[in-house]
Amino acid sequence: MKITDYIIKDIDPLDEQLLMGDAQELFSQTTYSHVPILRDKTYVGCLNESDVHCHASDEIIADNSHMYEVFLVRTDTNWLNVIEAFAQNNTNIMPVLDEETANYLGYYELADVMTYFNNTPFLNENGSIIVIEHGIHDYSFSEICQIIESNDGKILGAFISQIKNEVAQISIKIGADTSFNTILQAFRRYGYVIISEHQEDAFIKDLQERSQYLDKYLNI
Repeated sequence: MKITDYIIKDIDPLDEQLLMGDAQELFSQTTYSHVPILRDKTYVGCLNESDVHCHASDEIIADNSHMYEVFLVRTDTNWLNVIEAFAQNNTNIMPVLDEETANYLGYYELADVMTYFNNTPFLNENGSIIVIEHGIHDYSFSEICQIIESNDGKILGAFISQIKNEVAQISIKIGADTSFNTILQAFRRYGYVIISEHQEDAFIKDLQERSQYLDKYLNI
């Protein structure tokens, strides 16, 4: 299934010559955070629900064009970039334009796009997530892949989940048929810090056993 199969047209965009009251009524019937606005059948931006309710119902939408929030994706936009657009604009509706003519075609709903994401192997294949950290200038995806694959691991997906204080956090999903302990120890040898917890982690088990032994010794 393609991401464009999720384009819907349940709600028509509003012409900017309509009244704020029309936008207020539309928002009262939906749970959308924004509504697309057209000028002469051309998409010019979106109105935010919170802004709309701050204005009198008899005001013309076009007279408040300074409130338009302009964000969109096109039919050839990669699904990851679609998710990024949702996050960057804090919206649950994303206008979709044709990549050639820029005609308004409809919109994506955030819930539908996340369903598409849920159907990717990164989420629906059996496996485990390993979260590692390394200096922002020191990590390498080629090295990360080499560490996993040289230890017979199968990578289902990886992304930078956080960057803070010059440290990058990388989340990796690895197939279930993998020796996680071997991979974890290999990451440590290359200077990566393991953030996630794993029952297979012999290093942590050894630390716990040593700690328990030390506690027992000190309590003698």
